[in-house]
Amino acid sequence: MKCRCQFAALRHDGIYPAADPCHGLRMTQTVSLPLWAFVLIVLFAGVTFASHFLFPSVRWFFRKRAERAIARLNERLQRPIEPFKLARRYDMIQRLIYDPEVTQAIVDYARKEKVPENVAFEKAQQYAREIVPSFSATAYFSIGIRLARWLSKSLYRIKLGTFDRKRLAEIDPDAAVIFVMNHRSNMDYVLVTYLAANAGALSYAVGEWARVWPLSSIIRAMGAYFIRRKSRGALYRKVLARYVQMATRGGVSQAVFPEGGLSLDGKLAPPRMGLLNYIIDDFDPEVRKVIFVPVALNYDRVLEDTILIAADKSGRRRFKPPLTNVVRRVSRHFWLRVTRRFRGFGTASVSFGVPLELSEFRTTVTGDLTEAVATELMQRIADVIPVPGVPLVARHLLATEAVTVAELETVVTASIAALKDRKLPSPRRSGPEVVADALGRMKARALVTESAQGLFVTDRGRDVLTFYANSIDHHFSASAKGISENAAVAE
Repeated sequence: MKCRCQFAALRHDGIYPAADPCHGLRMTQTVSLPLWAFVLIVLFAGVTFASHFLFPSVRWFFRKRAERAIARLNERLQRPIEPFKLARRYDMIQRLIYDPEVTQAIVDYARKEKVPENVAFEKAQQYAREIVPSFSATAYFSIGIRLARWLSKSLYRIKLGTFDRKRLAEIDPDAAVIFVMNHRSNMDYVLVTYLAANAGALSYAVGEWARVWPLSSIIRAMGAYFIRRKSRGALYRKVLARYVQMATRGGVSQAVFPEGGLSLDGKLAPPRMGLLNYIIDDFDPEVRKVIFVPVALNYDRVLEDTILIAADKSGRRRFKPPLTNVVRRVSRHFWLRVTRRFRGFGTASVSFGVPLELSEFRTTVTGDLTEAVATELMQRIADVIPVPGVPLVARHLLATEAVTVAELETVVTASIAALKDRKLPSPRRSGPEVVADALGRMKARALVTESAQGLFVTDRGRDVLTFYANSIDHHFSASAKGISENAAVAE
């Protein structure tokens, strides 16, 4: 910096001290600066202006618009979006890692692993960032719901099985509702999201398969939280448990799969009680009611059926099909759509069972409450598992070595009537229509062949048809009476 002043004269007159030659500069005098210093000053000034004036104004503008949009959205939802879901992700992470129980778990982890507490704290913070979602109402209702609707209706005929609308509508709107579902396919997420669109925003517990970028960002924006299925560390379990408990106390509607993974053989698997135990351990009826809603799903075609069957045979729960197979299947699917030859994958059916209110149910239990709740919920799911056409026809085809189409139509018609008598979800079409549709799909996949002697299940088809028949076998096992239904029809 250069001062344009007569320093010597000023000092001689005694006006200014000798140590301050520029003290008398006027505001209009020129100051020379290097270009880089000028650019930095302008840059810092711009950032300061934006951070103090522009950004807050922009955030306020969009926040107000978002609040008005959510208010309008809540007017048409049966269960409004909870403030807990709308909290900033950063705030939720901070609240989680500074929770007293998590803090104690951090201290215990540091003592056990002989590491500094700040290292244990960073570990807990990493777990919290991994678990906590970043829910976006715009992503969920503007993009997610529309995509789920399009995908569900373009792949399947959607059918509601057992559905007591009045009972579900009477659920306390302030209660925390937990949808407990069997796990048949990864389409379960999509299908239930679409069908529950008017009820509110569901928060799913998803496995590690969904932690791949950019899928992880999309799933977090939809309000889902990630679970490490194989993690057994006490610190991780405590962070996860506290998040689930905070969400439940906040009234968040959640969706969980107690089987812990996709069914490999088509049957209902024994429940894993981790998430249910977290919810039940923290339950306080004075704070908020907890109501479990059983949801049962079944399909004419499970997209991953051959992969699941192969995993069941190998005894290893690994779902990593070769990339070439995935590309080939997706390409073939798009080609069928382009050429208008895609028939769809048949029926996808969803049933809702009798809700279980935790405060009432626990008065009837003398033993372990979590185990009793899990057992009861799995039974209520089993009671309302839908019976689509392919599983029903598959069950009868496997019952005998050969059966004619006429015999098959007769026995399927009798089974549909029996299901309706017992008020179980069953196909709405007639027996011959169900048989014709199911056989067409089976023949297209080379699961069944037909000759003059009748219909025969192929070697390839036996495993696949068993997978589908297992999903509904429990509906008929009590009425088998030691003889096959096909044999009874033949007599």
